[in-house]
Amino acid sequence: MGTPLDTREAQAEEVLDRLYEEYPDTTISLNYSNRLELLIAVMLSAQCTDERVNKVTAELFEKYDDAEDYANAEQEALAEDINSITYYNNKAKYIRSACSDIIEKHDGEVPDTMSELTDLAGVGRKTANVVLQHGHDIVEGIVVDTHVQRLSRRLGLTEEESPKRIETDLMPVVPEMDWQQLTHLFISHGRAVCSARNPDCDVCVLEDICPSSKLEHQVDLASGEAW
Repeated sequence: MGTPLDTREAQAEEVLDRLYEEYPDTTISLNYSNRLELLIAVMLSAQCTDERVNKVTAELFEKYDDAEDYANAEQEALAEDINSITYYNNKAKYIRSACSDIIEKHDGEVPDTMSELTDLAGVGRKTANVVLQHGHDIVEGIVVDTHVQRLSRRLGLTEEESPKRIETDLMPVVPEMDWQQLTHLFISHGRAVCSARNPDCDVCVLEDICPSSKLEHQVDLASGEAW
């Protein structure tokens, strides 16, 4: 029990097979109806729950129609509209700046390349990957959020610590056709079972191949700390 497979490739394949069966319908949980709304929702979701973001954007997307609306909004007004979101002042600045660039440099359309997206204020590789995957149907990498970061280390798929290095380390190990779904599967499992502080190893479908299982091991490989 709690013994990973011999190679990271085999471990990744088995983990994915089991999670596909456990969460067959998992997908992005942010609500949006176009690429700009997707971009803004993902920007707002940094260090904030998707549930909270969806509550805020339900009204936000009614008030602001396009990039010009956001770019021309007063900083204080936009910040007030998203004030229940973490770091709302900074995020309001990023949204206004990003939308200004979208108008001036991209004819009002959300760009479709990694370099152009990450040139926008407040847009890192994680956000750009989400927008490319769900807005443009372009899969260039793996979205590494806190759940992917935790589970990939906990399951012995990587020993890297930063999201960027984890993504680079996972890409040769995980089949490219699974890059997009890995994120959703890990998020679903992280929320339902493999939580940060108290994972429910007793009911986990991955327990027997998990080198961090509390039932068999004394150390959480995600944090490097004892259970």
